[in-house]
Parts: sequence; C-alpha cells; structure tokens
Amino acid sequence: MSAATKAAELRQLDNEALVAKLREAKEELFNLRFQAATGQLDNHGRLRLVRKDIARIYTLMRERELGIETVENA
Repeated sequence: MSAATKAAELRQLDNEALVAKLREAKEELFNLRFQAATGQLDNHGRLRLVRKDIARIYTLMRERELGIETVENA
C-alpha cells in the first residue's frame, strides 16, 4: 500500500477489491508489528497509517452494508 490510502480511492473499488486491500493491509500490519517486536522497525509512524487504512476500509464496508454508500461506477 502507498503512504495513506484516500477514502475517495477506496470508494471506487468494488467489494472484492476492497476485501483484497483489507487482507494486504492486515498482512502489512502483522509484518510491521513483528518488526517492532524484534527491534527492526525504522518507521513507527507506518503502524499508525496502516491501522487507519484498515479502519477506513472497514468503515466503507459497513457503509455499503447499511446502504449508506454504494460503489461508484465512474
């Protein structure tokens, strides 16, 4: 994932792509936590960005589930 994923970029994705992004972010978070635990992590701010990306993805998924937001077909 790039530095921080914008919500507008995520809104353009369909549900399957959103789940794939979520899976990638969770895997990256796991790797970052592992690096932090072993003392190999250089950029601790990245942990925060990845956690926020995960929360952003969950928010969009919940909006779609409730019918608040739908996939934009641009």
